[in-house]
Amino acid sequence: MKISYITFLSIFLWSWTMQLSAQTKTDVVIIGGGASGTMAAIQAARSGVHVIVIEETSWLGGMLTSAGVSAIDGNHRLPSGLWGEFRQHLYDYYGGPEAVETGWVSNTLFEPSVGNRILQKMVKAQKNIQVLFEASWDNARKINGEWFVDVKAKAGKKSTIQGKVLIDATELGDVMASLNVPYYLGMDSKSLTNESFALEEANDIVQDLTYVITLKDFGKGADKTIKKPKNYSKEEFAGCCDVSDPATFNKDNNDCFKMLTYGRLPNNKFMINWPKKGNDIYLNIVERTPTERSKLLEEAKQMTLRFVYYIQAELGFKNLGIAYDEYPTDDGFPMIPYHRESRRLQAKSLFSLPHVMTPFDTPEAYYRTGVVVGDYTIDHHHYKYGNAPEIDFVKIRVPSYNVPMGSLIPKDYEGLIVAEKSIGVSNIVNGATRLQPVVLGIGQASGVIAALAVKNGIPPSQVSIREAQSTLLDHTAYIMPYIDVPPADPHFKILQKIGATGVVKGFGVPYKWANQTWFYPEREISAFELLVGLRSYFPLLDDNWSASGETLTVKGYQEIVKSIEREITTADLKTILSNGGYNEEIHTDTKLNRRWVSVLLDAHLQLFEKDVDFKGNII
Repeated sequence: MKISYITFLSIFLWSWTMQLSAQTKTDVVIIGGGASGTMAAIQAARSGVHVIVIEETSWLGGMLTSAGVSAIDGNHRLPSGLWGEFRQHLYDYYGGPEAVETGWVSNTLFEPSVGNRILQKMVKAQKNIQVLFEASWDNARKINGEWFVDVKAKAGKKSTIQGKVLIDATELGDVMASLNVPYYLGMDSKSLTNESFALEEANDIVQDLTYVITLKDFGKGADKTIKKPKNYSKEEFAGCCDVSDPATFNKDNNDCFKMLTYGRLPNNKFMINWPKKGNDIYLNIVERTPTERSKLLEEAKQMTLRFVYYIQAELGFKNLGIAYDEYPTDDGFPMIPYHRESRRLQAKSLFSLPHVMTPFDTPEAYYRTGVVVGDYTIDHHHYKYGNAPEIDFVKIRVPSYNVPMGSLIPKDYEGLIVAEKSIGVSNIVNGATRLQPVVLGIGQASGVIAALAVKNGIPPSQVSIREAQSTLLDHTAYIMPYIDVPPADPHFKILQKIGATGVVKGFGVPYKWANQTWFYPEREISAFELLVGLRSYFPLLDDNWSASGETLTVKGYQEIVKSIEREITTADLKTILSNGGYNEEIHTDTKLNRRWVSVLLDAHLQLFEKDVDFKGNII
């Protein structure tokens, strides 16, 4: 049968129109609406670019919500950026900080469904975000500098998303794996990371995962005991009531009620996420297919059900039953498991233990490039592997830290940002960076980098580190982990910036489960300390040994900067300090503390304006 030209043209135009309608353009494509993906979307949208998020579940928040891990670990005194904003929403909902301090594992606990509603509200407030819920992705590819990702909705409708920047915010780093971006998996060797605690040879062992479940107290006399699971044996959980704390050497053990209140949530609910003889399970499913993963995860669910039955039948807490109305699932489980470890990117910056323990003494000055902060200790779960390598992770004592921007950028691959737990860190350091506030911060940093890349028409690898850090500071996100410099401090940005130059350094303290770094703004600084700090920026000072260990004065400051041809008069110095809020009389013998030296350095020498590369070298 012959087809007329007009008919052919009509069919062609119809086909072209249908193809066009099935392809949506945006600026940033985020695969994964978990903890980091959600924050990346919010931050990118607030930065003025358009975002599409592809999320497999009907919720936002990933491990915070969809995995049921609704007890925040760490960063309680570092309420950085969007993490602090999310926490404030929780305070507002429940009635203040005390109302969410219900369990002893955390200062902030909440119901997963409430966390999801808050995140949904935060996202809906941004007109530039579109979320494709219950959607799967496939075939992410880059063509002529643009990303194309095929998407299949729950109803079976297929479409293609086109964008300028792609963020892998999946739970296991599946996007970068599909693109053949190099990564690490499992425990590292010393030769890779230069970590004294690392193994001589690498292996593929990852941390235990957990299929969390939420229980509810149905009241005295209630019996919510579930049907005895298959293969149940009470010996499997014998010793689960051990609540001793290896980080603080607390030997207060064998307290079953305390074990349960570990993750007590508001409204008489309990997060069951217990490592010692509890519902952790070793399943290395990272390299498995989706079908294989789903089948193996049934084992994790059965482990949790056996533990629930043990709690009810053996420990006597029959009144604690599964909260079937917490998640939109038929079996009462969250939609996804809690993955503690995933693939780890071969990144521009490999953030390893020396960079955390002694950040100012490593060849790479990664601390200058920080975009995320964390204070949690090195915490690994290997209880269920069996013959796990003998590394006492909790006893690896570290201060708080900041994560370098280069850990989010692939070493040799353009256009991609990697978030969630898949950033470029060592296996050991992953034990600290995997926690919720850090992953939220990774998301916010990813959103900033993506937005700047789009606006400047450059790949993420070319985004100015200092511009990214400045943008984060504008959004009250920390780039340095100073416990004594909150966003309410009038010089928050200045102290953060000067800290990131390394001229005035903080003091790290390993402390229990919430490590610290102190800036001590009101502490005096010596002339010699300032001189040494400035040498990285002004090599002329290498031959200057005229500064003493006495407290720096106005005159001492003038003498040091004069030798680098940055002379400043007392009148100009007074103006800078006065504009910064200094209200006292200023004389040549006036002593200067770390706060006011920072104010002077920021205005006079503008050190932060000197950009740095991914190793922290000054450009």
